Amino acid sequence: MLPVIDLDAEFARLTDFWSPRVVARVNDQYVKVAKLQGEFVWHAHAEEDELFLVRRGRLVIQLEDGAVTLEPGQCVVVPRAVRHNPMAAEECWVVLVEPVATTHTGDVVVEGRTRSIAEQLAGRER
Repeated sequence: MLPVIDLDAEFARLTDFWSPRVVARVNDQYVKVAKLQGEFVWHAHAEEDELFLVRRGRLVIQLEDGAVTLEPGQCVVVPRAVRHNPMAAEECWVVLVEPVATTHTGDVVVEGRTRSIAEQLAGRER
């Protein structure tokens, strides 16, 4: 039997903002859930594209040439090497799809913010 993933239950398990959790693996991509609030950090992923899908709330992704605003049910792919900074004025729930090698904060490490892949996989058997 294939495991069914209840995204709402996965979001309910999250207690910290900006701490994504892996909920599935599809080939060489992780599917992650995260709760966001406030401003993250400017960063880029040199080799990986990153998909943001908003389930609840509103997400603004700042880019060097403007910003993209996502409402529930909308998604965007940030292409590799594009500097971006996600922001959410109020609590926002997002699903992320990104290659398994993607580091949380890309080309920067921020103490207290950057989460390792091991932290993102915590409590999961993959």
